[in-house]
Order: sequence, then structure tokens, then C-alpha cells
Amino acid sequence: MSKPLRKVVFPVAGLGTRFLPATKVVAKEMLPVLDKPLIQYAVDEAVDAGADTLIFVTNRYKHAIADYFDKAYELESKLHEKGKAELLALVQGTLPRHVRAIFVTQPEALGLGHAVLCARPVVGDEPFGVILPDDLIWNGAGKGALRQMADLAEAQQAGVIAVEEVPHGDTDKYGIVDATPVDERSALIRSMVEKPKPADAPSNLAVVGRYVLPGRIFQLLEQTTPGAGGEIQLTDAIEALLREQGKVLAYRFEGTRFDCGNKAGLVRATMHMAMQDPKLAPTVRAFLGQL
Repeated sequence: MSKPLRKVVFPVAGLGTRFLPATKVVAKEMLPVLDKPLIQYAVDEAVDAGADTLIFVTNRYKHAIADYFDKAYELESKLHEKGKAELLALVQGTLPRHVRAIFVTQPEALGLGHAVLCARPVVGDEPFGVILPDDLIWNGAGKGALRQMADLAEAQQAGVIAVEEVPHGDTDKYGIVDATPVDERSALIRSMVEKPKPADAPSNLAVVGRYVLPGRIFQLLEQTTPGAGGEIQLTDAIEALLREQGKVLAYRFEGTRFDCGNKAGLVRATMHMAMQDPKLAPTVRAFLGQL
């Protein structure tokens, strides 16, 4: 993993059933947190990490994400005519000029590992990142989570997986790592267990939606035996990478994670971002004081 991180994969083919009926017409990744959709926070984090090629693995029905990052000629023309330079800059700033967006179709929903594998023709054999936009990770003015992980991956020449401590009673909702601490934030993974019962969990370090992986993972994904429903799991391929190379790191990132794959998490994220806005924070405080 001697090359710097340039490519990031976004698996965005999911149907977002937890947010029906809204997601009948709005892609889950386009749900807003204040005035920006979830996917924008994910893209900003990828660009912060140094990425210049963004690969969106989507399904044949979801066009909203591509439309969002495309040029909006009529809207931009009207904003320009009316002298609304600030709004025009917002519309044009969704994707920096040096960054390209590539869209790949996942023909069937066959698991996260399969979604990542669909990006292979674009990624090639170089190291790459994976961001699950459901997990909004906010670190204010500090380094984004993926940038922290990319720096560690390059320094240690190893794959890196984001983890977070969760209550012991919730281990059956996550992939859990058994790891030996290296320093305050990183640990050497010994094994990974998918959704263990609390009594059987080796730790309370849960895998969350950020990965930095070597290109070798694609070959291992191709060799992975599909599980229930024919799904190919990314964790199985990472386990194989661990057996082969002996070094994959778990990393406790700096920042706050919001699980926006559910309504409560999306509300928390929205409230948090509102409190970061000097104009909105007093309104939010006043409203909370009335409850």
C-alpha cells in the first residue's frame, strides 16, 4: 500500500426501506442533514483524504445521486442572471473541478463485498477507500476519518478498518473485532466476528462504515464463498487478507459518528449540525428549552 489514496468507493445501491415512503422517490443518500444531503458529507470526507476519483456503486433505478453531482445548466444560469453568487457557488461546489465521479451499476443486491467488487474495473490494483454514507462522521475542523485512516495505512503499509466502542449489549448488531492494541487509537486485528451475542463477543469494538484496503482485496472477494442469499461479505475477504498478510489494523477515529441509516441517527445528526451553525444554534436551544 505504498501509493497514496486516490480512489474511494461509495456503495449506494440500497433501497433505504427504513425511510419509506420518502425513499420511494428520494435516494436514502440524498436525505438532507440541514441543507446538505448525506452523500455530500461522504464526498467531502473523501476529497479531504486526497481522493480525485469517486466510484458510486448504484442500482439501475437510482439517478438522483448522478443528477446531484451533474451540472445544472438552467439553475446555474438563473442564479447567475439574478446575481446570487453565493448560492451559485454552493450549487457549483458539490464536486471540486479536479475530482471525477464515476457510476457503476450493481446488477443484483448481493452484499457489501459484491458492491465493492463491482468497482474493480475502475480501482484496479491500487489501495482505495470505502465510505458507507449512512455513517456520517464529523470531526469539525480536524482531519476527516478517512484521511486519518489513509495516513495510517500509508505509514503502516496495511489495510485499516474504522471501529468504534459500542455497548456490550449491542455487539449482536455489528461486526466485532478481536484486536491487540498498538497505541491509543490503533490495534492489530486478530480476528473478526459477525454480530456475536454479547456473551460471545471478544470485545466491544464494532466495525463501522470506513475502510482503506489494498487492491488485493478484489481477488480475495472473487474467491469468497457466497453466504445466505448468495451474498458476498466484505468481512470474509478481510479475514482472508488477514490470514494472508498478517496485518490489518482497527482504528478508533477522531470524530463523532451518526448512524443515519435509521431515523433517530438522522435526527441526532441534524440537531448536531444545527448546533454548529451560529444562526441556528439559538433557535435550537430555545426550542429544546420548551420541551
